[in-house]
This record gives sequence, C-alpha cells and structure tokens, in this order.
Amino acid sequence: MIKEIANLIPDIRAPEVPVGLKEKLYWTGIVLVVFFVLGQIYPIGVSFQGVNSQIQLLQVLLGSSIGSLTTLGIGPIVFASIILQLAVGTGLLGIDTSTEEGKQHFQSIQKLMIVALAFIEGVIFVLNSQLVPVLGVVSGTAPLFGSVLLTQLIVIIQIAFGAILVMFLDELVQKYGIGSGVSLFIVAGVALQVFVGVFSISTNAGIPVGLIPQSIYYLIQGSISTAVWVLVPLFFTIIVFLVTVYLEGMKIELPLTYGMARGLGARYPIKFLYVSVMPVILAFAVIFDFQLIGGLLASHGFTLLGVFSQGVPVQSLSLSYMLSSFPSPLLMPGGYSSYLSFLTSSVPVVLFGNSMTIPLELIHIIIYGLVLVLLCVVFGWFWIETTGMSSKDVAGQLMNSGLQIPGFRQDPRVIEKVLDRYIPIITVLGSVTVGVLAWFAQITGALGTGIGILLAVGITYQFYEQLVKDELFEIYPTLEKFVKR
Repeated sequence: MIKEIANLIPDIRAPEVPVGLKEKLYWTGIVLVVFFVLGQIYPIGVSFQGVNSQIQLLQVLLGSSIGSLTTLGIGPIVFASIILQLAVGTGLLGIDTSTEEGKQHFQSIQKLMIVALAFIEGVIFVLNSQLVPVLGVVSGTAPLFGSVLLTQLIVIIQIAFGAILVMFLDELVQKYGIGSGVSLFIVAGVALQVFVGVFSISTNAGIPVGLIPQSIYYLIQGSISTAVWVLVPLFFTIIVFLVTVYLEGMKIELPLTYGMARGLGARYPIKFLYVSVMPVILAFAVIFDFQLIGGLLASHGFTLLGVFSQGVPVQSLSLSYMLSSFPSPLLMPGGYSSYLSFLTSSVPVVLFGNSMTIPLELIHIIIYGLVLVLLCVVFGWFWIETTGMSSKDVAGQLMNSGLQIPGFRQDPRVIEKVLDRYIPIITVLGSVTVGVLAWFAQITGALGTGIGILLAVGITYQFYEQLVKDELFEIYPTLEKFVKR
C-alpha cells in the first residue's frame, strides 16, 4: 500500500553511467543556485514582518529562509529521517535496510513522511502569525479572495510545495552531485549568513549592517572604540571556527588486522566529536518545542510554564523564559556596551520568603547553558544506542568485516570491551563540548551561531573527504569496485 502511494510521487532516475567529478560539481552548483533563488521568492498572500532570535537560530539549523518558499527548509527531510532512523534502530518498523528491498521500502516511507510533514509544518508556521503573518491578519491589508481562511490555505500549499522542491533538490544532489542536499543547504545558509553579517552594505537608520562597513562608518565618525567593539563578534566567530576545526581533527585510531590476511592492517578512527553535532541539534529542537508548548498553553490561559507576549516569554523566572534564546550582543541596539549592562541589571525577586535583587539575565544564561549541555549528553548517548554506533554495534560490524584488534581474541565481546574504554567516554565529552561551544558562541554573538559554525565545519570536512575519494575513484576506477564489495 505504501509503495503504491509512493509511486505517485515523482522520482529522479539514477544515472545509468557513473557521473564524473566535474559533472558532479556542475550539478551541485546548479542545485545551490536554485535553492538560493527559492529563498528569494515570497509566497502570494504573505506580509512578512521578521523573526525573533529563537527562530533565527532555527533558520540556521534548517537551512531555511523564513517567509520565502524555503520557509520550512530541510525541516521535513531532517525530522522524517530522524524519526525513521530511530524507528528502524529500535526495531519498530521491522525493516532491514541492509538489503536492497529494505532500502527501497525505507525510502518510500521517508518520501511519504516528508510530504506529510511539509503540509503539517506549513500549517504550524502559517497559524503562528509571528512567523508568517498572513494578509488579513496584518492591519491595513486585505485577504485573498476576501477570505482569511482561503489565504492561509494558499500560503500553506505554497510553502509545502517549496519544501517538496527542496526534497527533490536533495535527491538530485545525492544522485548527481557531491554529498547530500541537506548538508549543502546548511553550509550554504551558514556561509551566506556570515558573509552578509560581515560585508553587507545595507543600512539600518543610516548605519551599515555589515560588521566591516559598520566599523569603517564609526572610524569615519571618529569613534575608534565603537569601531573596535563592532568587530568583536567577528573575532569570536573566528575563534569558534578555529576551535571547531581543531576538534574535528581530534581522534583516536585503533589498530586493526584482517584475520584471514596476515600483514594486512587498517585503523578504526574514533573522532572526539563521535556523534558530530547531532546532540545539540536534538537538544535545541526539544527546547524550541518546549517554547511552542509554553506559548500554546499561555494562549489558552495556562501560565504554568510562563507568560508570553507576541510569542516571546515575558522576562521572569519562569521556565519558558529561562529556556528561551537570549539576545546576542550583535542584536543589542548598543552592541557590547549595552549587552554588558543588560547582564548586570538586577530585578527584585522573592526566594524562600526573603526579598533580594539578582542579575536575572545572568541566571537565565547559566540555566540555559546547563540545560543545553545536559540535553546534549542525553541525546548523544541515546543517538549512539539507536543508530548502530554503540560499542556492541561497532564490534559486530568489525567482526562481520573480518577485522580484529591485534593482541586480542577474535570475539565480538572482547572487541566490545576494548571499545568500551573509548566510545562511552568520548560520546559524553564530545556532547558536552559541542553544547558548551554552541552556548559560548551564542553568548558572544558569533556570526552564524555556534551550532551553524559547528555544522558548517563538520559538513565541509565531509565534502572534502568525498571530493578526495571521488577524485581517487576517477583516477583508479577499479579501486571503487574493490571498495564496494
């Protein structure tokens, strides 16, 4: 039944002959241009007003442009993949993805789920007027065909259609390009955000938006100190980038040998960022969902999680506010000078019957960071246990490949014990590190957000490895056949 429905969805045919490296680069470039063009097309019936800082972070994670045809970005693709991967890993679907038939069945379910999620998320975005204010809701405008409901339906169809186009672009990159479209769109979004943040010459109240033009503007005005302060986010962006590059290169290599071929060996690399940035993505998704639930409850008069004003938690000691995204120095009207006073401002509160003043924003930032790091550790552990990355799973994979650790018996239980010395510890340390790094970048106002830079560096490194491999296979075609056996 699922396959029959999936057959109704158009499919991009796989190439009949291997695609050369130059042709892969050509197709990848075309897809990237089309994706950027879609991000500049705004649906009919939308009067876009902008997004808050929490949604801006979501744009980076999903490679989206809120308000355009790519409002949903890669959201439906990512969420469908995560849900199905977890379902397969826990055995809920009962699909064996190691077989060709199982892979096709998995892809059929994934496509259907992506299409369904495109419309579901479209409904959520449209009904939340803060993200996509629809004509008829905004004062002074008129709805299409005189109906607000019909206008909303038209907008939902348009942004869902945009998400489905992104799905096809992703499939095109996978079959004819390099890597995956999902990774490509994330890197492109982060790179664009950083480039615009640094070099944009557009103005706001007569002051350039880009950091470098803004710094030059203040130098011309004779305010040297302000010109230097303006460049601080760029400085922290470079720091986060360099730290991330360094962490990507950290790894432990376990020596391996082929049991049936003496003298022939290999190495199994265990990267410090073993689960990459997946923990921080899932952690942010949970925090964001918590905000949506809190806002939904508040709109119906239940203020247990906090009070909201226009979709944003009101400044208080409520859970919703403490877990909300705090403004970065880059977004503060007065930059770092006003940001520092913002952190030290105190408010009167009553704790255990005693009245006192505390720096509310400092508590906000600390609690947000602790919860983010804790969630990263939980999701990091959960991810390796459900996606075949645990010590037991890796030991089984090595045994099936005929590999063993020299000096130890060729027994999966023995290999598992050796891997237990590294994988659990590295999982926790890596999860804590990416959480702290993302938190630090958000505090300092690094461009592209910490999560965005983490994603961009990791994905770029993967693209580099893929390019090297494709170039090697193009020079030695027989090597590819040997590797795929």
